[in-house]
Amino acid sequence: MISYARFWETLRASRESTYTLINRHRISSSTLDKLRNNRPVNTTTINDLCRILNCRVEDVMEYIPSDQDQPL
Repeated sequence: MISYARFWETLRASRESTYTLINRHRISSSTLDKLRNNRPVNTTTINDLCRILNCRVEDVMEYIPSDQDQPL
């Protein structure tokens, strides 16, 4: 499972907020909802968030093994 808990930690430590992500950087509220619920987002969105927050991919997401992962 991909977890976006690190994104929320990075966001809290930054000068940005969900308000500025939506209104200044045009990140949609549905994208933030996906991040909040650990649902898939595309790599372009991850790239944009890293640019906005001036951080690395590891500061936005991490892989956590889970029994709920789909079978391969």
